[in-house]
Amino acid sequence: MELLVKTERMSLVLLDRSSVDLVLDYVIRNRTFLEPWELERNETYFTKDYQAEQLEQEAMKIKEGQMLKVWMLFEERIVGSIALSNIIRGAFQSCHLGYRMDGELLNRGLMTEGLKAIIAYAFDVMNLHRIEANIMPRNAASLKVVEKLGFYEEGLALKYLQIHGVWEDHIHMVLRNTAME
Repeated sequence: MELLVKTERMSLVLLDRSSVDLVLDYVIRNRTFLEPWELERNETYFTKDYQAEQLEQEAMKIKEGQMLKVWMLFEERIVGSIALSNIIRGAFQSCHLGYRMDGELLNRGLMTEGLKAIIAYAFDVMNLHRIEANIMPRNAASLKVVEKLGFYEEGLALKYLQIHGVWEDHIHMVLRNTAME
């Protein structure tokens, strides 16, 4: 476990295979809560072997500069994750933002706190210009979080991602690093 950023109440950490038990505990605890928002998961997803393999793949993508994924450590357990994926350099300097939170800890400002820290890291340390988040219109809580952080809507992506066998529309939300403009 490697500390990337410390916030007021949490540690945002990079994990490797040795932290698989913490991650497995998180995904099992939040299986039902996260189901409406994520890809369809089979039983293999909820196994130690699968989660260990995921952690290895994430570590490789982080090392290659394709991704940054932090896990939110609060009161000695994982309560969520924040990922900057599809990092593109060159003229674009952009990434996609994904995040998920423990269903038992909603409305405590933890996700906003974590995202604020990762956005600062993305803009100040990684020198990214643009962070894009695509959110289902029915996910009001998630939209509220990014709006609070200054994201603005760029449009509606029709049938953008397949979630549980249904092609779902997503609102394309963007935050730009105006210090680079």
